[in-house]
Amino acid sequence: MGLFGTDGVRGLANTAITGTLAYNLGQAGAAVLTKNKANPAILIATDTRHSAFMLEAALAAGICAAGADVIMAGIMPSPAVAHFVRKYNLAAGAMISASHNPFADNGIKFFDTNGYKLSDKLENEIENIYTNELQNLPIPTGDKIGRKRATDADFTAEYVDYLCGTIQTDLSGLKIALDCANGAAYLAAAPLFTRLGADVGIINAAPNGQNINDSCGSTHLGGLADFVKSGKYHMGFAFDGDADRCLAIDENGEILDGDKIMAIMATHLRDNGKLANNTIVTTIMSNQGFFNMAKTQGLTAISADVGDRYVLEQMLSGGHNFGGEQSGHLIFLDHATTGDGLLTALQLAAAAKAQSRPLSQLGAIMQPLPQVLENAKIPNDKKQTILDHPEITAAINALESRYAADGRILIRPSGTEPLIRITIEGKSATQIATDATALKTLMEATL
Repeated sequence: MGLFGTDGVRGLANTAITGTLAYNLGQAGAAVLTKNKANPAILIATDTRHSAFMLEAALAAGICAAGADVIMAGIMPSPAVAHFVRKYNLAAGAMISASHNPFADNGIKFFDTNGYKLSDKLENEIENIYTNELQNLPIPTGDKIGRKRATDADFTAEYVDYLCGTIQTDLSGLKIALDCANGAAYLAAAPLFTRLGADVGIINAAPNGQNINDSCGSTHLGGLADFVKSGKYHMGFAFDGDADRCLAIDENGEILDGDKIMAIMATHLRDNGKLANNTIVTTIMSNQGFFNMAKTQGLTAISADVGDRYVLEQMLSGGHNFGGEQSGHLIFLDHATTGDGLLTALQLAAAAKAQSRPLSQLGAIMQPLPQVLENAKIPNDKKQTILDHPEITAAINALESRYAADGRILIRPSGTEPLIRITIEGKSATQIATDATALKTLMEATL
């Protein structure tokens, strides 16, 4: 494991992710991302975590020490950072968040001047400076030191304005429930959908620094499902801590994961002449049922590595405008440069209104193969050792043979947490659950 995972730098705040790390990462990041830019500025935003202020202050100090200014945007979704970097022609943006992780974790991820998450090349360049070259960086003095730029921008209001402009209808007549995960969406979500005329119900929009993702949001959908059913809502949307992803609940309280949302939106875009190349870019994590749907609908589905930045790379290289992940990171490239949970919810609600059909009917376009995901708790420094262990290798090989004809097995070390993710798909939900649990138990016992 290097400094960067699949979505920035992440870990336990004040242990793995310290003020010193944030300061040094600010210096290294600014050195790379502001290179050859006159009067550079980097926008910083955070989610609602208790540790946000500590890291925000340290990151800003490191950026200023490298000679770049900072703009402090406060609490807002990470895709809003990407939006404002482009809108105000800034050198870069930084989001302080650990996304769906528990509140005690935190992290830092950058966006480049075009609003894109960083390529592996840029991350490697920053990591090399962070690890080996900090002492050799130029030391600005006097008026060359960066400072905080004053701004009277109302970032939340501007972000809501931008999102409203991505659809050509209002949402009147729809009753919509929102679960903000006590995270970065809590200031923008309700105003957005209310302004568009929806009857809005909202839960988990009272952050206290410690309740972000706590039994709520896109990783804990039971509460939203109950809220949707009891309140007779047409649909519900759940966001993660930094609001760059979204999962949905239909009117019956059933979950629509990223695969189902992509299936609905891809066909809707296709039917309206807005799906470039009739192609969707997804990842190896998508269910086989998604690829079956694409074939039936005459669409091309391309698989990328896990991580929405790899989805984006495939989209850009192939001239495609829509893609995403099963986890709910969806990229509507005609409107945004990164996954955006509020944008996804808005586009799905607008599609449902345009078709005058409930989400349960729209979601039926894709029939997933039974799938189970288990997370084996493995320290980051032991992940490769476990996967190379002869007993583990033999167990994985046996499962691959078992599911070769009518399913699949995918073993993937997490890029953001000390976990190895075990995914099995097959015809029997009972059998895949048994096999996944057994492999998880074996991995954890082999430590």
